[in-house]
Amino acid sequence: MLPEEANDGRADADLVATALDWAGAGHGVALATVVRTWGSSPCPAGSHLVIRDDNLFEGSVSGGCIEGEVVTEALAAIRKDTCTTLEFGISNEDAWRVGLACGGTVEVFVANLSPARLEVLAALREARREKRAAATLTDLEGGAMELSLRDGAGEALAARFLSDRSGMVETPAGARFVRVYNPPLRLFIVGAVHIAQALAAMAAETGYDVVVIDPRDTWGTPERFPGVKLDRRWPSTALADHAPDARTAVVTLCHDPKLDDPALVEALKSEAFYIGSLGSTRTHAKRLERLVAEGFDDKALARIHGPLGLDIGAQTPAEIALSAMAQITEALRRSA
Repeated sequence: MLPEEANDGRADADLVATALDWAGAGHGVALATVVRTWGSSPCPAGSHLVIRDDNLFEGSVSGGCIEGEVVTEALAAIRKDTCTTLEFGISNEDAWRVGLACGGTVEVFVANLSPARLEVLAALREARREKRAAATLTDLEGGAMELSLRDGAGEALAARFLSDRSGMVETPAGARFVRVYNPPLRLFIVGAVHIAQALAAMAAETGYDVVVIDPRDTWGTPERFPGVKLDRRWPSTALADHAPDARTAVVTLCHDPKLDDPALVEALKSEAFYIGSLGSTRTHAKRLERLVAEGFDDKALARIHGPLGLDIGAQTPAEIALSAMAQITEALRRSA
């Protein structure tokens, strides 16, 4: 059995909103969720497919013939107000025909969205609006669903929030499938330089909410960063206000200690999972000396990735941005 894969929940949270909208318009609605995978599966545990009583559906739990059968079972669940777990085992020779690219097995939980389940999903949507980490806990036997917030979660559930992975956990009430919905990942880029232009675009494509911080008038402009949030305040002020957390990465690109150092001070005070700073080995050594004078010890300074990025021989701004994004991804996924 493969480990449950990470899923940031953004697209599937949109499907939850779709389900609520459809139900609010008077439709019967069912929600299908991947709860286990073995072998190869295009969709990780936690992936959703939402189905309406008039055959309309959105999302994906695999593709091909599997999805068609899930929709059929979902329509039956709506009519009968039931829930069920479907298992699809596909041999390699049939895998491409039904959408499991290399063979494997998928379990999909299908449930009619009763008033009680809709109430849980409405509370989930509200938690998402407040950018609070939340999870649904579902009894795959009886179908009961409840909402849990990260604050105050037990040890096993807290580990799920930290790893950003959905899967089965043991609770006092028995085994439950936990679907994690963490707040969006964030990336704060200090310095609106050429590398920042490429990095902001890559990070947005990877699912991050990106903010470029630069107080200099001619650098952080909408023309240079179309569609990107810009913060024109001093970096230390901006970062202190944004309050980086454990789902935040901070990158400094200014090459100017007056801008980079205050940003790094604020980042080191935070729980940011990644801190990176542009500059050569010599530049980074001098940077560390200045931060020691600010009172940071070796353990704290070891959190700073400098020189920035994985060593892939990057030369152009886009290649440096690629190396940085790869290192950020490595820090996020391998620390879990």
